[in-house]
Amino acid sequence: MTESKKLADEYLRLGGRRKAKVDDNIVSTRTWDDEPAEADAYWQEHIAPLDDKRRREVELLLPSMNDV
Repeated sequence: MTESKKLADEYLRLGGRRKAKVDDNIVSTRTWDDEPAEADAYWQEHIAPLDDKRRREVELLLPSMNDV
């Protein structure tokens, strides 16, 4: 299991609700619902500070907006 997978799995386990949005190879996340404080704190502490490449790796492991 990669470090990116571990980060994404823990975020989702905490109830994270962000969805990956991939458009023309640009990756971002979207969330419309409030997410649990633990998940948001985890994102801010462990994922948001990552460099662009590593954060993109984590974001690609989240559920996709296209899967809805």
